[in-house]
Formats: sequence, structure tokens, C-alpha cells
Amino acid sequence: MNIQVPKAAGMIMEQLNNHGFEAYVVGGCVRDSLLFREPGDWDITTSAKPEQVKGLFERTVDTGILHGTVTVLMDGGAYEVTTYRIDGEYEDGRHPKSVEFTGDLIEDLKRRDFTINAMAYNEREGLVDAFCGREDLKDGIIRCVGNATDRFQEDALRILRAIRFSAQLGFDLEEETKAALAVIAPNMKMVSKERIQVELTKLLLSDYPERIWAVYENGISPYISKQFHLVGRRHFDVEKLKFLPKEKHLRWAGFLRFEHSDSAVEILRELKLDNETMNQVKTLVALWKQEIPGSKPAVRSLMSTLSPELFEDLLCFMKLFISETELPKLKQMEADSREILDNGDCIRLKDMAVTGRDLIQAGRKPGPKLGAVLDTLFQEVLKEPTHNQKEYLMDLAERL
Repeated sequence: MNIQVPKAAGMIMEQLNNHGFEAYVVGGCVRDSLLFREPGDWDITTSAKPEQVKGLFERTVDTGILHGTVTVLMDGGAYEVTTYRIDGEYEDGRHPKSVEFTGDLIEDLKRRDFTINAMAYNEREGLVDAFCGREDLKDGIIRCVGNATDRFQEDALRILRAIRFSAQLGFDLEEETKAALAVIAPNMKMVSKERIQVELTKLLLSDYPERIWAVYENGISPYISKQFHLVGRRHFDVEKLKFLPKEKHLRWAGFLRFEHSDSAVEILRELKLDNETMNQVKTLVALWKQEIPGSKPAVRSLMSTLSPELFEDLLCFMKLFISETELPKLKQMEADSREILDNGDCIRLKDMAVTGRDLIQAGRKPGPKLGAVLDTLFQEVLKEPTHNQKEYLMDLAERL
């Protein structure tokens, strides 16, 4: 089978070949190509040492030179070129203490995590598949290269990667690989929260986000965090997650929707998610369980507290998760919100006909009392949008 390698990656391999070195595209790009998926990156493995790679190309970056990786910049792209290597002892459960460069491609492929990621390709040799990765792709199997316990012992993050690939590809975990998950799960304590979060987020954004259950089923969750573990013990319903748009805040909010909003934030903060996502999740988790606004003033009030995008997210969220008996109320709220937008009702303080400057020019002193008057005027406008007129609001302000 021919794999369509990008021109620049092909030129890099050709340059290495012309100087007597082997070179192959390797790993995820080969896997994705065989699955007819668009690869995100094209990594290259070679028999050339890092200094030899640097000597052959004008523009390089020492991205991981101690572990054999040089990034070659060509045709506007960046391609990681890594020397064949044998990893030394893994002392911290994440990284090899040392690496030994080798001239043997198979030795390099042997150290990789899963068979589907341990294939290499070039036009001269075709597909190099020493560990039956193509067969596992065909069978829909996630299988470790060699002994599964050894692979997870070397790098505990591979535990989550196995589940994440299962969710992204819709594959099953091979029995030995699955059995090793629980055995090595305590080593997850050695993995940084940031790396854990990246894997969990990719899992939730996959076509099969419900497979996050495997993190609980295989005894991994206690080693992520106490609060994260308790999510599964208290209440767990993940089957509907796949029907949410593939947006980080929506999928995390869906997963944590039964939590108290502060608890949801605590879990996400421990996992080092960004502040914007945490705030969005907190809002969705808090609001979807509250009583649905039953009047236009109440709908305007709710809309005034959210960005237009987050209000639409809330509607989407509630459609999926509220009870059927509440759906008529939700449909009415949605219809009211459309009418509010179509009518151009004021639902933002910045769109109110009176500003703080207007009140100061009329004699009000800046400060908290001025803010309180503005808020009272805004609440009046939310209640009755026809009152959003400067003369009316200024008269009302004089009486406050």
C-alpha cells in the first residue's frame, strides 16, 4: 500500500537517504494513513545521529536533542526527525533515564507503546510492521508492543493513552493490555496533572466519550484525584455525552453535570484546565439544573448574565439533559429568547440608553451608589424593554 507522504517530509527522507542514512515516517501518521484519516503530524525516524541530521539541513531546532529529536523546518512546515533509539531504565514511571542510539529500526519500534503506533513507512521499503499493527487496525484492537505490564511500567501515561485511543478510534482493548491497566494504575500518581488532563480532554472530545467509564472500571480514577474518583462513585451517566458538540467546555460540563458547580471547578482546577473553560463549565453545571425561566423578563435577566454563545450552549445542554416533562418550558424559553433578540430588547448594560457618564453629568458622584443606580435602571429595562429611553431612565434615576 502506498502512503501519500507530504512533499516536504519526502524531501527530508530523500536527503537522508542520499547521504547513506535510513529514514521512515513513523507512528501516528502511518496509523492514520492506513485508517484513511488525515494525520496531524508527520514524524520521521532515521539511522542518522542528531548532529548528522543538523548537518544536512539549513533550518533546524534542537527540540529534544538529548533524546535524539531534531525538528527540521521545510516548506513552511516543522517535522520532528528522531534517531533510532533504545530507551534506558525508566526510573520515574514516565521518562527513560538515558537513551542509546541504534542503527536498527526494529529496536526503535520495539520501544513504542502500541502496535498500531509501531509501524514505519517509506517508498523504498513500503510498510514495516514487525508487531502486526496493521492486523490490529483491521481487527479494531489496542494492543501493547510486547509485554503490556512492561510498557505501562515504563510510562504510566500510556494507561490513559490506551483508553483515549480506544475512544478516538472505537477500538477494543486487547485482554492482556486491559488487564495490565489496573495493575499499573497506582503509577498514575507519577504523571503530571497537565498530561492527565490532556488525555482526558482528548478522550471526552472523541466519538466515544462514554469510554471515560473505563478510567473508573479499571481502577485508575483514584490515582487521578480524590474528587475525580468520587464523580464515578456518586452518579455516573455518560451515554449522552456523544450527543454534545465536540467543544471542551461542553463535554467537561456534561461529564460533571451532576456535581455542585464549585466541586466541578475544584476538579478542573486540580487538572490544570484553563480559567475560561472552568468558568464556562461552572456556569453550565450551575444553570442547567435551575428552574427554567417562565417569563420574558426572567429570560432577559438570564440572557444578560451570559455571552450569546454560552446562552446557546446552555439551551443545547438543557435540551439533552433535562427531563421530558420540562421540555415544553424549555421550548417556550427558546422561543422567548428568539423574540427578545428579534425585537432588539436591551439585555446588555452597554446597550442601555443611560450611561454612568450621563448620571455623573446630571450631578451623581462616581462610586458604589452610582453603580447601584445603574443596576436598578438595568433591571427596569430587563423587566420592560420599552422603558429603555433616556428621558424615562433619567427621570427614574432622579427618584432613586
